[in-house]
Amino acid sequence: MDLTTIGGQLLGTIPLGDIVLYLTPFNLFMFAGALAFTTLIAISRTETQVEAEFGTLKDKEVKVDLQEFKIRRFLAIVCGLATAGAMITGDLFNFTLFVTLIGIVNIGIVSAVRQVDVLNAAFQYGLIAMMASLPLFGGAAIILASTGTLSLLELVKIPYVTSMMTFGSLLLLMGIIGETGVAPFYATKAEMFRTPGSPFILIIHLSSLLVIVRAIEVLLIINKPF
Repeated sequence: MDLTTIGGQLLGTIPLGDIVLYLTPFNLFMFAGALAFTTLIAISRTETQVEAEFGTLKDKEVKVDLQEFKIRRFLAIVCGLATAGAMITGDLFNFTLFVTLIGIVNIGIVSAVRQVDVLNAAFQYGLIAMMASLPLFGGAAIILASTGTLSLLELVKIPYVTSMMTFGSLLLLMGIIGETGVAPFYATKAEMFRTPGSPFILIIHLSSLLVIVRAIEVLLIINKPF
């Protein structure tokens, strides 16, 4: 199996010292999508959230003030750039760093709000993300120890798959699931979306989706099921 089996024709590589970025139609599409959404976030303003008051027929507007707006826009842009980087990096260690950064800024995007339920949910999600960093980096370390490289361009050339490579891949998957807050950890993250601040909140959805899709490619490269 080679890179073209998953992502299509290899369009080129971008060497940055020991780190090599590679471009295929698959990776380039996700990279461009993340950058396009990040650009829209950079030029947009938050929407006013309208909440119904329980027990009455009245509505309540919840707005984001200017200081909170600047903080959340900056963190949303960082999240978008980290997501874009994770889509084209050819180094497994840098992929784990980007995933960890995404988990951190996802918490930061809602950390400036003044809603107890949202902050409590962000705190719980933060605990999951911190615990997930252990299997995330541990999996990458085991893969490095068993293969001698973290370059995806080199890992794809290895003709065999050892039990340690498979074990490291499982740990890597556990870490990615925890950092992105998908099932079964989604319950700790769902309450965060009650905060006002669209479209900043949407980058949390997008980053999780794109990282999971890219993680599938990375795991297929390491384990070579076909």
